[in-house]
Amino acid sequence: MDVTTWYLEQTSRADLRPARPPREPVQIVRAEIPSPEFSRFLYTAVGGDWHWTQRLSWTWREWRDWLSRPGVETWVAWLRGTPAGYAELDAQENGTVEISGFGLLRHAIGRGIGGHLLSEVTARAWDLADRWPGREPTRRVWVHTCSLDAPAALPNYLARGFRVFDERLNVPGDAYRGPTPGPWPGAGPRD
Repeated sequence: MDVTTWYLEQTSRADLRPARPPREPVQIVRAEIPSPEFSRFLYTAVGGDWHWTQRLSWTWREWRDWLSRPGVETWVAWLRGTPAGYAELDAQENGTVEISGFGLLRHAIGRGIGGHLLSEVTARAWDLADRWPGREPTRRVWVHTCSLDAPAALPNYLARGFRVFDERLNVPGDAYRGPTPGPWPGAGPRD
């Protein structure tokens, strides 16, 4: 199966085009305490249906080390006390911030939460240096998505003002053939 990966960026805070708030009240809160258990839950709950497998083999310590790095932030969208989605920011060199993880749990898809979450998280990427003393101000926010991700992913990034700066076609191999891994081992695809 051929997979297209799109790399998108904003190079100015003015690039951000916020979405309207969702119909239902959604709180977006930073998970300030690094929690490997919670972050792995978010990663598998969101990515299990979209072939997110890169971090499935990470140990608790690898998760902790990743989450404890200065400039890594996890932002969670909550709908009536239930996680609805999340985003992960990763501060990099030269004022660059990557949105290294982004998505919604299945129950939240189609409720107008994705655009709102992306708007808020992108704004937090632009002001990330305010929360991390010694970090240089953000000059660029970037993200990547691929043709295996949710169909609304690329249109959401484009609607929020991200621009494609690179596109690659790759054949990822057998790991992407057949059903998705689901949100936990053995769960498989869901109807």
